Order: sequence, then C-alpha cells, then structure tokens
Amino acid sequence: MPLELILNTAQIILAVLLIAAILLQAQGTGVGAVFGGGGNVYRTKRGVEKKLFQLTILLAILFFGVALVNALV
Repeated sequence: MPLELILNTAQIILAVLLIAAILLQAQGTGVGAVFGGGGNVYRTKRGVEKKLFQLTILLAILFFGVALVNALV
C-alpha cells in the first residue's frame, strides 16, 4: 500500500473520531449556556468528562501531525 493512501485513511479516521469527541462534549452543555446563562463556567472536569476532554486533545494533536506529514509527503 502506498504511504499516501495510509496517511489519507488515517486522516479521515482521525477526523471522524475528532468530530465525534467534540460533539459528545457539546452535548453536556445546556441551552441556557448558549445565551450566557450558565454559571458553571469555572467548574472542574471529573471522571468521563475529563477523559473525553483529554482524548479530544490527543486526537487533535494526532490529526494535526498526520495532516502535516501528509502535506510534506
């Protein structure tokens, strides 16, 4: 398999996973927070929410790295 095909496939998979992780985080916010009503801006993340946040950061870094390598190859 050519390297370009592997990188393109990895980039598509990472993009889908990153979109899913971001959408799962957005489900936790209420409608009131959209209009500035949420008073819990500075609360700490715990449990699954913290792991999902860390996973989102990891996926974003991996996506950026694969995109950079794909552009240079």
